[in-house]
Amino acid sequence: MSDVAHESTSSGPPGEDLSWRRRYWKKNVRMLVILLAIWAVVSLGFGVLLIEPLNNIVILGFPLGLWFAQQGSIYTFVILILVYALWMDRIDDEFGVSERNGDGERL
Repeated sequence: MSDVAHESTSSGPPGEDLSWRRRYWKKNVRMLVILLAIWAVVSLGFGVLLIEPLNNIVILGFPLGLWFAQQGSIYTFVILILVYALWMDRIDDEFGVSERNGDGERL
């Protein structure tokens, strides 16, 4: 029982190269950091910290800072979700872990 608890689940069979998992995770984390940084800049930066200077710019009768605080960060978040899904599909395809059947169709 104690032998099982000390075994590493990520070691895999002897002789199997698992370095692709590190590269996969590294790409995944890099993508998340980039997308979260964009979201933070738009929502916190433009919507909170820079709202006063942006309010001097008026588009269609609305101050730009108010637009970012009310709608811009939400639109950006929805776009980032789409970008994440597409980018993650490309990474999954690159590493051969995509969720597709034999015909190349999504499951």
